[in-house]
Amino acid sequence: MFGDQANFRSEVLTFEVVDFPGSYHAILGWPCYAKFMVVSNYTYLKLNMSRPNGVITMGSTFSHTYTCGREHYKLATTVINSSELPRLRELSTLAVLDFNKPTFSTAFHPLEETKAVGIDPTDPTKMVWIRT
Repeated sequence: MFGDQANFRSEVLTFEVVDFPGSYHAILGWPCYAKFMVVSNYTYLKLNMSRPNGVITMGSTFSHTYTCGREHYKLATTVINSSELPRLRELSTLAVLDFNKPTFSTAFHPLEETKAVGIDPTDPTKMVWIRT
């Protein structure tokens, strides 16, 4: 049932209950949307359905949805990592890198000819390099 005493819509639905915490009390799919003739707006997290006494709007808050989503993402990542990391440790070999030897040059070498152009007439040290 959606709405209140003055404006409501009631239908019988068959759905499955999943035992995990979520940001929603129920996950309603296309069969529910079709039966209630609901228009969903994912941008505003709202469901709108037309009734004789006006539109019924059901909604949530973005901050609550975001917080629950982040918590469940961390939980899922922890569970997956706890099962994947031991297997990855077995498959990989340790390598010790020599950080004392540079692997790339830190000096700037332009590919083409450049010239210095002053950008502040009062300070000759402020310059930009442009391609000639």
